Amino acid sequence: MLKVRDSVLSIPQIPQLTTGRSGLCLDLNENTAGCSPRVLAKLRSLTAADISLYPERAAAEASVAAHLGVQAGGLLLTNGVDEAILLAFTAFLGAGDEALYPVPTFPMYPICARATGAATVEVPTDRDFRYPAAALRAAVSPRTRLIAIANPNNPTGALAPQKELIALLEAAPDAAVLMDEAYFEYCGETMLGELHRFPNLFIARTFSKAYGLAALRIGCLLGCAQHMEAIRRLAPPFNLNGVALACLPEALADQDYVASCVTSVKRERARLEAAFSKYGIRTWPSYGNFLLADLGKWHSEFTAELANDGIHVRDRGTEPACSGCVRITIGTSAEMDQFHASLPGALQRCGWHVAV
Repeated sequence: MLKVRDSVLSIPQIPQLTTGRSGLCLDLNENTAGCSPRVLAKLRSLTAADISLYPERAAAEASVAAHLGVQAGGLLLTNGVDEAILLAFTAFLGAGDEALYPVPTFPMYPICARATGAATVEVPTDRDFRYPAAALRAAVSPRTRLIAIANPNNPTGALAPQKELIALLEAAPDAAVLMDEAYFEYCGETMLGELHRFPNLFIARTFSKAYGLAALRIGCLLGCAQHMEAIRRLAPPFNLNGVALACLPEALADQDYVASCVTSVKRERARLEAAFSKYGIRTWPSYGNFLLADLGKWHSEFTAELANDGIHVRDRGTEPACSGCVRITIGTSAEMDQFHASLPGALQRCGWHVAV
């Protein structure tokens, strides 16, 4: 009788996160301002021939490598950052190995680890969500073959000190250390300059966030050329569609647009922090395009009340490490005006005391 591997069956069902979303979507950390006008112009210029041919990845990879200041041989374009993570986990993990990561964090790490048959070792953070540097190093064992660090972290927004990340690389020379820098543009800190020092270092980036290209599914994985050559053996030759590859150089060329989006997010993030503080709601410093807020026992009701106003946020409050928390994506100024207008009423209706 045909049977799916137990390691696969142990993976929780991934919910369909985009079902029924309409109105103001502040739940998936997208760039709600959209993509660069240059990308839209490129989309409109595509011909039937452009769509009918299999895509070629090499030119776009060269463009991204030049933008990042790395050799093209050390970079692989992927179908979003999710594929970059899956390829790294598949390349270095197998049955009997361990994948190590702090929690809470991006849920694709345990999913990809379990798919390989590896064991997951989760290192909890405290309620301040600080990077657990000493605990992570102490958790490294002879079975540790991959360590994943989201930096800045999702869903907390916390940023790990670079000196601590270097210490982790030095403490685990036999493990692949994946730095997931999906939100790099919002913090400006990267481990890219350390690639030449550490052959066990890998960096994942995405164009879904600051660049506003989430629907095109473009990410990349970077590492030393020797290891990246091996990882390329796992990647399908046509893993990125031709539309995405055609638009990527235009997105890269419009750095002024990316910078303006990042500036707006930082401004609106500070405004949202101040609003929650006024109501006595705890938030944590965030270096991403989102903010995590502690609504306590009201997290579900708060999320539902905002949804009734046509505003969608992400309820993370049922997860043990994020008990009571709700994550809010930072939208445009006009969108955040709408959020702020709904905030007092939503808090009152769910039972939070709001001073008049």
